[in-house]
Amino acid sequence: MKIILNASQNPISIKSIFSDFTAITKARLAISVVFSSVAGYLLGVSDEHAFSWATLILLTIGGYCMVGASNVFNQIIEKDLDALMDRTKNRPIPSGKMSVKNAFLLGSVLTILGIGILYSINPKTAMFGAISIFLYTSIYTPLKTITPLAVFVGAFPGAIPFMLGWVAATNDFGIEAGTLFLIQFFWQFPHFWAIGWFLFEDYEKAGFFMLPTGKRDKKTALQTILYTIWLIVASLLPVTGFTGELKLSIVSAVIVFLLGLWMLVYAVKLYNKMDGPAAKKLMLVSVSYISLMQVILVADKFIR
Repeated sequence: MKIILNASQNPISIKSIFSDFTAITKARLAISVVFSSVAGYLLGVSDEHAFSWATLILLTIGGYCMVGASNVFNQIIEKDLDALMDRTKNRPIPSGKMSVKNAFLLGSVLTILGIGILYSINPKTAMFGAISIFLYTSIYTPLKTITPLAVFVGAFPGAIPFMLGWVAATNDFGIEAGTLFLIQFFWQFPHFWAIGWFLFEDYEKAGFFMLPTGKRDKKTALQTILYTIWLIVASLLPVTGFTGELKLSIVSAVIVFLLGLWMLVYAVKLYNKMDGPAAKKLMLVSVSYISLMQVILVADKFIR
């Protein structure tokens, strides 16, 4: 199906609209974030807080809206910088496929829909969703061209989705949600520093400071190792029995530990090789780690 606005304009197809929507909302990233929220929700359900398909669907749609809105506003703010980088110059706004006005309208609609949908689950879920958008667009995004501390600030909204699912299931933020937040918080650092390493030249064109020292040096690689270790420790906290209703069996803890060692091996390889391919491998392993770890936590809950 194609819509022709006038004879001088190119036809707009449903396919192109969908393509622009998925690009400006960063669909693959948004889906991975929603996956974290769904995992958190499944960890939060219990006899006291019964599973609800309606809540899960609302969380999925509302979560996508919130992440999508953050990405839309991010691309509006960074439109001129995106045009300078190879990996972002073909995004809808810098390429001219979407105007800033239309993008802002889309971001606003997604924000209102997202907050409204999450509020229908419970007010706390909507509040954390709104905080996530604010931190990502108003603080993290501007800081990227100012200081490497932007990654630290960005780790907060990045860590919210995992615990957001628990809050949606229980309407409570306690030690359990805090632990889920902590796990995904520490994960952000090796993940994004690995990205910042292998895309260093591209980020440099836009003046983004993504590495802790601003350089691809031993200090950055060492910090990547240290935060990977902290991630492993945080991921094993549920086995200690001190995280309330969030628990992990010994067998599953061993599997999570081995996954952590797998990621740590690639962090050490980055330290030894100090090159882009090693950083890219660490990034890919980090994505596998967080997804598999979340699956193990959920599977352990229902199998145990």
